[in-house]
Amino acid sequence: MSGGLVSSRRETVRARTNRQRQRRHRPDYMIVMCMGVLMLIGLVVMYAIGPQRANVMNAAYNGSYSATYFAVKQFASLLIALAAFVVLAFVPFSVLKNQAGKFMAAALIASVLLFLVGNVAHIDTLAQATLGAYRWFNFGSFGGFQPSELMKFAVVIFMAVFLGNRYQQGKINNPRETVYPMAGLLALLLFIVVVVQKDMGTGVAIAATVVSMFIVSTMNWQILVKIAGVGVVVGLVLVVSSPHRMERIGTFFSSSNDVAAADERDNNYHIKNAMIALGTGGLLGRGIGKSIQATGYLPEAVNDSIFAIMGEIFGFAGTVCIIGLFGILLFRILRIADQLPDMSMRIAAAGVFGWLLAHVVMNVASMIGLIPLTGITLPLLSFGGTSMIFMSGALGVVFQLSRYTNHKSVNMKEDARADFGSRRRVGRTRYAGRRSIA
Repeated sequence: MSGGLVSSRRETVRARTNRQRQRRHRPDYMIVMCMGVLMLIGLVVMYAIGPQRANVMNAAYNGSYSATYFAVKQFASLLIALAAFVVLAFVPFSVLKNQAGKFMAAALIASVLLFLVGNVAHIDTLAQATLGAYRWFNFGSFGGFQPSELMKFAVVIFMAVFLGNRYQQGKINNPRETVYPMAGLLALLLFIVVVVQKDMGTGVAIAATVVSMFIVSTMNWQILVKIAGVGVVVGLVLVVSSPHRMERIGTFFSSSNDVAAADERDNNYHIKNAMIALGTGGLLGRGIGKSIQATGYLPEAVNDSIFAIMGEIFGFAGTVCIIGLFGILLFRILRIADQLPDMSMRIAAAGVFGWLLAHVVMNVASMIGLIPLTGITLPLLSFGGTSMIFMSGALGVVFQLSRYTNHKSVNMKEDARADFGSRRRVGRTRYAGRRSIA
């Protein structure tokens, strides 16, 4: 009886090891298709509204923006983003795992350096301030760099490695070795982004990314509920303690529903003009090059408000198609995560899913008035290179991981129980020399 049990345990370990050593296969090209179509739509819209936006900037700041400035910058960002996708689609995930600590260190150093340059040295030509906080490095004609975007990418890789290792060690629910260190790191990151940089939208996106990774890591639901409860309380404190966030909340719950009476002195000015843009688009839209709201009525027309502009140009049908493309992309990422046999890879894919989902939901929901306005980009569509580059790089990682999926869902909890039992009874020396794809 004991010999049969040992043999069964060995077969379990052998089957699990074979899954991890699974050969590369055809990747999920649907990711490339959805990403490419979204990028192309964003470039076309930027080309169409770029001259109008340039006129607005020139009138407001006495600038010298050319009619093609925004289209050219968007195209340059797109090329760099595609390069990031290709590189990370072919760099082995094991290399990224080995550099996880360096990614996180680089994100923290960049954030601290931004704070020192802006708040201590007061070099406004290098650090760009928004709402009294510094969020970007400004490199002039070369563009800008937002450290919080690097931070999102670093969080995905670093936590995938850390939680994956704790899962393999059977310590995923250990408070001292897993929960407290991760909670402390998350608190530090949110302090930098939400308190120092005053960017609540990015803070919510990072929190959503981390939560999605916690869930996939098979962490106990009681622990997840406690973490979520603490997060909600901290979030409420951060909102109440910030005047400009309270003003946005008050604007959201304002009783003024007269969309036509949008005045620049009105706190509802932004959302009213977003509603006007979406409403005038009708079913099929006004058409490319015929946007009125992009001529200066709608703030941040090329950035945070790009969804409303697309609603005006393409209409309800067009925005449904755009949301559908994001839906397909999110579904493919989620399916890849579900079919990966390695926990670190699985967590990384889940992190990209949470990151992308948070951006899409918050941007679209704020433009249609479901949540208070928040300054967050619509991935692959909004103007701005840093967001597009790091999101494309993250999708490149998922594209690479799609080469190693199984043909069906993998139950990691059952694998963990079987592996734990086999380690007790069989030992690890028989398979210690084998290497996995991770």
